[in-house]
Amino acid sequence: MKTLKITIVLLAIVSLGFGQTSAFKVKVVGKGTPVLFLPGFTTPGSIWEETVDHLTSKNEAHLISYAGFNGNQPIPMPWYDTIKKELITYIKTKNLTNVKIIGHSMGGNLATDLAAALPDTITRMIIVDAIPCMRELMMPGVPESNIQYESPYNKQMLAMEEAQFKQTATMMAQNMTNKKEKVDTLIHWIMEADRKTYVYGYTDLLKLDLRKVLDKVTAKTLILGASFPTVEIAKSNYEKQYATLANKTIEMASDSKHFIMFDQPEWFYAQVNAFLTNE
Repeated sequence: MKTLKITIVLLAIVSLGFGQTSAFKVKVVGKGTPVLFLPGFTTPGSIWEETVDHLTSKNEAHLISYAGFNGNQPIPMPWYDTIKKELITYIKTKNLTNVKIIGHSMGGNLATDLAAALPDTITRMIIVDAIPCMRELMMPGVPESNIQYESPYNKQMLAMEEAQFKQTATMMAQNMTNKKEKVDTLIHWIMEADRKTYVYGYTDLLKLDLRKVLDKVTAKTLILGASFPTVEIAKSNYEKQYATLANKTIEMASDSKHFIMFDQPEWFYAQVNAFLTNE
């Protein structure tokens, strides 16, 4: 689908009217079956433009960008829940039907939440390197109640000088892609984020445990996992955490870190096209 190279059929910057600042902005491209493209934490909706450009089916692509990132105005906490609620309202007010969702990382969490809330509307979703409860991987056994906005770690992150924060961002970026030329891009996205959104928004993600809503999801689901640190470890984590998700297929990308669309783009496009066009 060459829409992005040729012409933008429709461009919509959405203001849903929930106060002065919306929880997200949307760029709508093309016509056809609605597909919501949900990026990961700190990532702009524009990360999906190359994917949209490689689609072989006719779709109306809704590229989402979140408040507090990429120059978008921040919103009050709770950040994640507000985005989720506004996305549900967006789908309903736009009267979108037979909706497909592609979500990377945090976008995969949102996709799961939306599919659980709107099982008759969300018919397919592609989850790209997202785990329903990352707290369980990072802090095994720690309950949600222990994760708070006001914590010594969050205070340290908020007070961190720009140079020190960039060092942290650089280490994170280097662990998220094998493509050295993409590391600076990831650093830029982290550095331009509103600091409070970055710190408290990540706290929201640590509190998530979407395993408890997986049984409400009826959408046919393709899970694309990165092979980092090893295929065996990563696939085992997916199988355990998505155990109660009924209609799913798990495919692992070889030689890939978190940003599969950077590390294995041709494999990624092939997986997406096959899943979206095979009814």
